[in-house]
Amino acid sequence: MTKVLIPGSFDPLHLGHIDVVDQAVELFGDVVIGVLVNFEKPSGLFKPAERVQLARASLGDRRSVTVHAFGGLAVQAAAEVGADFIVKGLRTPNDFDIEQQMAHINHSVTAIRTVFLPCRSDLGFISSRFIREIAAHGEAIDHLVAAPVAAALADRFAGPSH
Repeated sequence: MTKVLIPGSFDPLHLGHIDVVDQAVELFGDVVIGVLVNFEKPSGLFKPAERVQLARASLGDRRSVTVHAFGGLAVQAAAEVGADFIVKGLRTPNDFDIEQQMAHINHSVTAIRTVFLPCRSDLGFISSRFIREIAAHGEAIDHLVAAPVAAALADRFAGPSH
């Protein structure tokens, strides 16, 4: 079985991410979701531990998938977990341009190769940034994220300031 790392901020995890995870499980078997954070610069809507818990809850029945938070570089996280490859999801041609450059840099640093997986075309428009913005304005996001993430977003944006 081949082990891969899927790195990202996952703030929050959405259905496009889950599609790429499912493809990676089918192709490689053992998948580690790496929630990458800079622990010295806390940022984002959800704290790293919350992102890990939301990803675990959203991916619950997938036995060959684990989720961990990592500081530092994706290639360092890949080496730490013994990943054979890094997997990156692609939505648009712009994603490819950015990710290809990163893949070349990562390979030059550690010799770990990156594999690109396009998400399903019906999910290619989803981004965490847009989900956060839509949820902050009280609109429905259940069709874009798993139920645990939808509930966490509803809870996060409930209250007098929203």
